[in-house]
Amino acid sequence: MQFCFFDDEIANNFLPLTLTRPTDDLRVGILTIKEKWSKWLVSKQISRITHSYLKENFPSSGINENELCIWLNSRCIPTKNVVEAILDLNPGEALFYDKAIIAIKSDGKQSNRSFKQNEIPSFTKRINLAPPPTVITYFWDLLHLNGYQISEDLKLLEQPTASFNRLHRSISITNPDQVFISESATLEPGVALLTEDGPIYIGPNAKVEAGSVIKGPVAICEYAQVKMQARIYNSTTIGPVCKAGGEINNCIFHSYSNKSHNGYAGNSIFGQWCNLAAGTITSNLKTNYGPIKIPHWDSGELSEDSVQFFGTVFGDFSKTAIQTKINVGTICGVSSNIFVSVFTPKKIPSFTWLGDDGPKEYDFPKAIEAMRAMMARRDVDLDNDYIQMMKAIFASRSPT
Repeated sequence: MQFCFFDDEIANNFLPLTLTRPTDDLRVGILTIKEKWSKWLVSKQISRITHSYLKENFPSSGINENELCIWLNSRCIPTKNVVEAILDLNPGEALFYDKAIIAIKSDGKQSNRSFKQNEIPSFTKRINLAPPPTVITYFWDLLHLNGYQISEDLKLLEQPTASFNRLHRSISITNPDQVFISESATLEPGVALLTEDGPIYIGPNAKVEAGSVIKGPVAICEYAQVKMQARIYNSTTIGPVCKAGGEINNCIFHSYSNKSHNGYAGNSIFGQWCNLAAGTITSNLKTNYGPIKIPHWDSGELSEDSVQFFGTVFGDFSKTAIQTKINVGTICGVSSNIFVSVFTPKKIPSFTWLGDDGPKEYDFPKAIEAMRAMMARRDVDLDNDYIQMMKAIFASRSPT
């Protein structure tokens, strides 16, 4: 089986997170969307149509002309009924829900031709899907789905429940059958794992320091570190090689991002290589309890839909200074630095220095120098392909 991801127009709703990654690389639960589909369809032959500046950092395997190809909407999260409906398609048929194309089954030659032209293949028959698929439309869909997806991903990973013999006797665990701890993970004394509302996953080589309280469903992914006396509430994912401290509720940290200190992050999504300094607070509820609308990244217009709880979205490599106060519904682009003493504006462009005297453009060579230094601390090299991607993002940035 081979498959190819494509984006529709609604995928633009996930900018600025998708400035630096394809939509299928968004993390929800333990795994990314691509990783979920790889397990459901048992395939390593994965392609995607994406922006040209992303292709070197997210290469595709190409299309084999001798095999059928399933084209997948990158906003769709696999479920049993959707996978079965896709596998039942005949070549030339497309699976629809409402006005959205969910999947297309196409022969290898047409798929290869469409892939080279950076477009989806044509189809001859439309099949309507019922019941509704799980499709993400706004940022808050990722947050609303996160707790459930942690449970679903545990099934895909076939992670056995924890062996508690090696754990310190001071570690408190409720409902042990809902705790999944990798053998290489470390838990220090005094940790409390509360699973009345959902499971807790602690991945390979992850570390939970003394006195931390985790209330599931929560995923602590591989090589992540939960700092001493952290409080992590349900529907939170601490992605690979992240550091998490203070108070965190219903957040997704993609990977290599840090919130090591006291402060609060709620109902928020952070990309890679973000850093929240000590005392940073994300506001996630209006004082009048009214709806929170998020500005669209391209147009700046507030979304027609809204939610009561929503914090912030940070693109990759963005950072805050100590005691930063982030306003409700704030979206921040790539490689921006926030050090205002008041609440932030609702939209912060990429490569911005935002201080009390107003926003200024971040000098690109200095931004690259800071990226290189941050990545070196985790023994990751900043290669030329990554720099070229950042150049494309810098060139297309909106003015401050």
